Amino acid sequence: MKKTLLLMGIFTLLISCNEKKNNNDHVMSTPVSLILDTDLGPDYDDVGAMALMHALADSGQVNILATISSNHDEDVIPCIDVLNTYFNRPDIPLGAPKSEGGATLTTWHKEKWTKLLPTKYPHRTKKTADAPDAVKVYRELLSKQPDASVVICTVGFFTNLKDLLNSQPDEYSKLSGVDLVAQKVKRLVSMAGLFPEGKEFNVYCDTPASKCVVEKWPTEIVFSGFEIGNKILTGKTLIQMSVENSPVKDAYALCLAEGDYDGRMSWDQATVLVAIKGYEPYYTAERGRFLILDDEGKNGWIPDVNGKHIKLIEKVPAKDMATLIERYMMHQPI
Repeated sequence: MKKTLLLMGIFTLLISCNEKKNNNDHVMSTPVSLILDTDLGPDYDDVGAMALMHALADSGQVNILATISSNHDEDVIPCIDVLNTYFNRPDIPLGAPKSEGGATLTTWHKEKWTKLLPTKYPHRTKKTADAPDAVKVYRELLSKQPDASVVICTVGFFTNLKDLLNSQPDEYSKLSGVDLVAQKVKRLVSMAGLFPEGKEFNVYCDTPASKCVVEKWPTEIVFSGFEIGNKILTGKTLIQMSVENSPVKDAYALCLAEGDYDGRMSWDQATVLVAIKGYEPYYTAERGRFLILDDEGKNGWIPDVNGKHIKLIEKVPAKDMATLIERYMMHQPI
């Protein structure tokens, strides 16, 4: 038993040292240009993911190009705006879906934290419908970026990405959506799927969009499956912080009190971490083909060394990932 504890302590120390080294390496290199596409609202791990993203932005590892909602619910953009403003980035472009279809999902918690945060914290956008068209935001931003430079991270539905792929030349670019993505996007990192086979929330909430993106997206897609974040429990330490007037702490304190006493799963945080820092040393990866098997969003996976899809496989134990991720979630604005 003592030997096991000693080995785990050494392992955790090595991860911490690698993390510090990776942080320094990233600070010295060009930051990742990131667009975050989120369905914030039904669950609150999106809040933790945005806190992590802003923490890495404060250390110079990521340049946040836009924060976009894939959820039509009117409280989503105000909450995204609250978080960007709290972390001193109120001018990050916002976008929302304007096409028919997709999903409109509010929080399923008794304490309606998505309504509380905008009443308590500064923000500019009053409702999701007031935000610009997500496709327009994508096309304008992508057209201005260097080729193969943008990482898109989706931790919600594929609605906006489907609309982007189907978009036509406009005032921002003469390229079709598919060609614009092929030219400007480095990779897509997605919290989607259950491996090796199953039915996962983000995929089935807009199955037609999921199928379109899986089949037509021209760059590689990294899939952080349900099983990756499902064992990474965070928030318990965060809500014990002495910090007051934090929308991150407020959201987690309200929601954890309803039953997640050991912490909440960290599906979105793990995905954003990988989008910014890469999957090494946290995960190993397998190339293959992600398949949508039916109209209800059930997915499958076929290993293929030449496939342009990548699924993550656990490497660092979930408990150690939780410690790392929660440290970022507890970051305070500079």
